[in-house]
Amino acid sequence: MAENDLFGKCPYTTAQKVLSGKWSILILYHLGKKTMRFGELQRQLPDLTQSALTKQLRALEENGMIERKVYPQVPPKVEYSLSDIGIKFKKVLAELAIWGNEYIKTLQNKSLEI
Repeated sequence: MAENDLFGKCPYTTAQKVLSGKWSILILYHLGKKTMRFGELQRQLPDLTQSALTKQLRALEENGMIERKVYPQVPPKVEYSLSDIGIKFKKVLAELAIWGNEYIKTLQNKSLEI
């Protein structure tokens, strides 16, 4: 069975597809703290290019993880926030942080042994 056949059926394939972008988890982390404009996100992730951020935001919006709100004014004001399903992902982010910290400790302990 092809990977595309599993999207929307297998939880792991679905999650991998939704979170496939290199920066998606960090973007979701920052938007989990507050609603942000494009420039604010860019300042939080200085190694991320403008085009890559645009691409990641579009993908996360297409996948329903974030919402994009455009205010009718000049110059245009656009804000990004987590969608309802994106808010539920905050629990996963919290668990990833716990696991990540444990993994960092494991790496530090290995380097002390050498």
